[in-house]
Amino acid sequence: GPLSERPLMEVRLGELHTWISTCNFSPQGLLGAVQKAWSSYCAKYIHVRQGGPAGISMLLAGYCLLSYGWNYQHLKCHRWRKYH
Repeated sequence: GPLSERPLMEVRLGELHTWISTCNFSPQGLLGAVQKAWSSYCAKYIHVRQGGPAGISMLLAGYCLLSYGWNYQHLKCHRWRKYH
């Protein structure tokens, strides 16, 4: 199909610049991309017949990493240091 309709994993390295230039970087386009990613995540990991803990645990791990990143400056100041 056309280059603009291909997913990122099917784009060759030489076509990457052209594929990026066809993307819609407006706020509405970015919101649509986030909604599409969220719905595909839910379809793959959350809304399945015999789902396991993988989807929820990935969300929890992502939240933990994000929370640590947000609080890193605060946590860095309260480390135990060995003064010589």
